[in-house]
Amino acid sequence: MSEYDVPPAWRMPEGVNSALWEYTHSTRLADDEPNYFANHPMHVRDARLLDERFVEPGRVVDLGCGIGRHAERFARRGFPTAAIDLSRPMLTALVERTKGLPLMAVEANLCQLTCLPNATFDYGLSMFSTLGMIRGRPFRAKALAEAARILKPGAMLALHAHNFWLEWRDPQGRAWLAGEALKFLRSDPDLGDRRFTYRGVVGMEVHLYRWSELRKELNQAGFRVKERIAVDERTAEPIRWPWLFNSVRAGGWIIFAQR
Repeated sequence: MSEYDVPPAWRMPEGVNSALWEYTHSTRLADDEPNYFANHPMHVRDARLLDERFVEPGRVVDLGCGIGRHAERFARRGFPTAAIDLSRPMLTALVERTKGLPLMAVEANLCQLTCLPNATFDYGLSMFSTLGMIRGRPFRAKALAEAARILKPGAMLALHAHNFWLEWRDPQGRAWLAGEALKFLRSDPDLGDRRFTYRGVVGMEVHLYRWSELRKELNQAGFRVKERIAVDERTAEPIRWPWLFNSVRAGGWIIFAQR
């Protein structure tokens, strides 16, 4: 199968659509990933936050690691690390860079982590809106439940999500929000799903969360939010006056939630 041969919908892994399949199977995107995100503000900011909070040595699982920027960093710090992703090209590049380090790369669906035993990890990562890339609310719930299962009691999950309300800042976003209002009235399960073209892949989607929705889903999976950092969508710095309408003004959140 070539990288752009897409299976029929009934053969797709849970939480994956044709665009996400193309993204995860593209060697072009895997090769371009390090340069594309070089010095990205969010990558700089979330790495700093993780390093400040995940200090004591322990087992790390990077859920949706992509090219493995965090997995590699923690492995180089001596943390035994499992890097999980659906993208074989990205995992292959990660393995090539990390030979000799305490890192295990696993090609797996975040909704089905039966390859990993219960209560194994001290730290979990789900960064750069990885959770939002999973298609469908039931499958995002399954991914959070699987994360809770493989983390030890008391372990911490770091998670990044985009804010539903960030779209009001531009005319196209406001038009999208108007359409979402109709979905809200219909109780549409796709409320919050934003479609776009990403690096040549047409039809990519990301779920934009309302804060109440995200907190509820974390709680239902067995997590309790310990820290919520509201960040600006462009600079990735914490927003000014975070106590003022945080749930509307934030571009997104970096969350630390305890199992």
